[in-house]
Amino acid sequence: MQTLSVIILSFNTKAITQQCLERLITSLEKDSSFNSDIIVVDNASIDGSSDMLTAFVKRHKNTKISLRTILSKENTGYTKGNNMGVEKATGKYVLFLNSDVLINDLNWDQLIEFIEADKTVGALTVKVALEDGSLDWASHRGFPTVWRSFSYFTKLEKLTENIPVLNRVFGGYHQGYKDLAATHEVDVITGAFFLIKADLLKKLKGFDEIFFMYGEDIDLAYRIKQAGYRILYYPRYTVTHLKYQSGLGTTATDVKTKTRGYFYDAMKIFYKKHYAKQYPQFFNKLIYKAIDFKSK
Repeated sequence: MQTLSVIILSFNTKAITQQCLERLITSLEKDSSFNSDIIVVDNASIDGSSDMLTAFVKRHKNTKISLRTILSKENTGYTKGNNMGVEKATGKYVLFLNSDVLINDLNWDQLIEFIEADKTVGALTVKVALEDGSLDWASHRGFPTVWRSFSYFTKLEKLTENIPVLNRVFGGYHQGYKDLAATHEVDVITGAFFLIKADLLKKLKGFDEIFFMYGEDIDLAYRIKQAGYRILYYPRYTVTHLKYQSGLGTTATDVKTKTRGYFYDAMKIFYKKHYAKQYPQFFNKLIYKAIDFKSK
């Protein structure tokens, strides 16, 4: 068994995926003493990604890291694509890493030792920073309860971000009132860098494939917490997220429209799965209408 399996989903991000892999392999070779494997799942890219990946594997076949690719003939979505990688993973720990994330200085031995030392921790993330060095807030979230979502979308969270007392009331979604320089528990971490214990991931049966893309990391985090485990934000190390290289950040209008649909559909799916039973039917209808209105 490997100690770590890294799963990277690739979709029309050829150059960035290659850069991600080069940085990852260099980092693992330099700053880890354990065996690891990297599984790249290409979701039917049309930008030459599959040829690049085939050539990349050949160039790195003599490294201590096992590098494998799964070339899907169709775009199965984020959840199914990653779950295909999970099926091939043999590591004690699984890291979901977005293809647009670049590894900086990261001591992998220390990272694994840290998560292994505490049996109450099911998953963690490091500090996921944007290109300008600011925090990618998707890596530091509370669950999207009705109140937190209301506070976020009405911008009450933003208005109170510099008033800690009030931000504790209105800023529950991103929890900016917490010390971002210190390790602490959060509800949700981003799928861009999501390190989880493999036995727990197997128990939870991976990502829920009812989500095509978006919302799946929130759902997995929710189920981790339901299983009795903690999720940590661990800012000792930082990775860079070159966000919005595809999906909502694309310049292709048709792709952007379709992706926006997935984004808001995920909100309704998550709410229906985890919150709808707590409220009367008329209230649930109002929530779904509010999401539809927001999506336009």
